[in-house]
Amino acid sequence: MKIRIIGCGAMGSGMVKNLQRTDHEVATFDPDPTKQEQMKKLGATPVSRPTAGIAETEVVLLSLPTSSMVWETVIGKEGILSYLSEGAYILDMSTTDVEMTKHLARSAKEKGVDYLDCPVSNGPTGANDGTLTIMVGGEKEAFDAMLPVLSAIGKEVRYIGPSGSGQVVKLCNNMMVAGITALLSETFLTGAKNGVDPKKIAELMAIGSAQTKVLSVFGPNLIDDTHNEVKFLLSHMAKDINLYMDMTKKAESPALIGSLVAQLYEAAKRQGLGHLDTSAVGQVVEWMGNHKISV
Repeated sequence: MKIRIIGCGAMGSGMVKNLQRTDHEVATFDPDPTKQEQMKKLGATPVSRPTAGIAETEVVLLSLPTSSMVWETVIGKEGILSYLSEGAYILDMSTTDVEMTKHLARSAKEKGVDYLDCPVSNGPTGANDGTLTIMVGGEKEAFDAMLPVLSAIGKEVRYIGPSGSGQVVKLCNNMMVAGITALLSETFLTGAKNGVDPKKIAELMAIGSAQTKVLSVFGPNLIDDTHNEVKFLLSHMAKDINLYMDMTKKAESPALIGSLVAQLYEAAKRQGLGHLDTSAVGQVVEWMGNHKISV
């Protein structure tokens, strides 16, 4: 199929590589010329602007960092929706606001375009290896039609339900990851202050009832103080937490623990840690405890 990818960062570039492997015709846009050159080396065709030649495109994949960028790209002044042909598909792989997602899906439907929210998990490594977990919201018929495309970049592709459902699951997932990372920081610090090497704590957690994938992904950075080895940017996690908190407010759902987690990540961001890994939230816990986790 003729596919356009808009946003070629760590996630988008992996998607380009795997779509090329499955013989799709891939064109890309990113405002960063360096990234565009990288996409060219992967075999894609860079274009000068998001809408260039897009009327011939069958599928558009969005991999953008913020809801506002998704909104502007889809229905802004030069939004792609005005240029896409009837029968095209928009697959939003970004993590974005639920209500905005529903609005964009309705707007797309009025133009004869199917819009699926397809947020992903497993990070840049999953994107590069084609092993992303993809949770999809939208019309089931559109999901069935796009399953071959999604399967080219993901290992676990799940249909969740109506528009916005994929985003709901992704935000709940990321809040859980953020909360566990913060709690790991606290427990490792408590252990260290009581004279036990956090590595030993992690080893026992890994074989006990506290075992969690979050431990294996972010635990090493917490224990070794290697927050510059980014698995998932703290600034992106903070953004997703805020989206989750907005969702709880609109649903009038309790967020007692969520609010504490949100404050920790906001504090980390204000301390200038947004460019580091999500695990850098542990530095806030360390400052509060006046002690280091790493020994």
